[in-house]
Amino acid sequence: MKRRDLLKAAATLAISSTTAQLARAIDASIPVIDAHIHLFDPTRPGGVPWPEKADAKLYKPALPPRYLALAQPHNVVGAIAIECSSWMVDNFWLLGIAERNPIMLGFIGDLQPSAPDFAATVDHLHRSPLFLGIRYGNLWNRDLGAAVQNAEFLAGLKLLAQEDLVLETANPDAALIAAVLSVADRVPDLRIVIDHLPNAKIPAEASARSDYEANLRELSHRPNVFVKGTEIVRRVDGQIKFDVGYYKASLDQLWDLFGEDRLFFGSDWPNSDSTATYDETFEVAKSFIATRSTAAQQKYFWKNSQSVYKWRPRTPEQARLHKS
Repeated sequence: MKRRDLLKAAATLAISSTTAQLARAIDASIPVIDAHIHLFDPTRPGGVPWPEKADAKLYKPALPPRYLALAQPHNVVGAIAIECSSWMVDNFWLLGIAERNPIMLGFIGDLQPSAPDFAATVDHLHRSPLFLGIRYGNLWNRDLGAAVQNAEFLAGLKLLAQEDLVLETANPDAALIAAVLSVADRVPDLRIVIDHLPNAKIPAEASARSDYEANLRELSHRPNVFVKGTEIVRRVDGQIKFDVGYYKASLDQLWDLFGEDRLFFGSDWPNSDSTATYDETFEVAKSFIATRSTAAQQKYFWKNSQSVYKWRPRTPEQARLHKS
């Protein structure tokens, strides 16, 4: 073996050893709220708009019993579903699924804030404490930056804030981060969650990257902006990276910006299955948070989700968290 190969092998072993040590440092007794899963059933009449039939990995029922079998070994005691359909009626389908499964603490719906019936639909859904807010971002050909210039859309966001609901974004890039900053300044009382930020599309060009980082710093000064630690694991040059050391610099940057009170856990199941198993996804998240204090681990795995979504307990395990 060449010297260069020996050095490379030694470095890989060192990273793997560090990852193993970090994983052992986590407090295994900490309960977990998984704040980002998707629920759908392609076998129902009418099917689903996502995932596509050609996606053999995802195109099968993703419902709470299947999720529970994967999540309970990791001490998950509750989950929040994020709507993955653009069909308005599916908000009510998802509400019904959540109501029948106590593991579900609530759901984030998919509605258009500028729609004429937005206020009436929010009122209807909000009769249930399981309705926690809506998602709007880089999906379904939407443009948050353009939408927030619309008076009706802005009025819809103000209604969300008034009703103590959440705006969740999707699939961040530089334009979306700039748009979130605009929303945060126009509706400062609105709680905003940026999901998938560990996997954001960061500009390669120096000036654009500088603007992106400046906007992130500005958002870190907005106390109602939170970051969900979804999509940490990703494919790079055809290979999936499981060593948390590979992601450490970018994750530490988010931690330094937003702090232990505004980052929290989500698995992105079953979308995450396209990249990693639930066990693998969870292990990387554990390795990231393991070097922090026990108090910070608790915030990351469940306390911050309560601060963001203000979920109400439905099981004895969840009730114990609510009281602590």
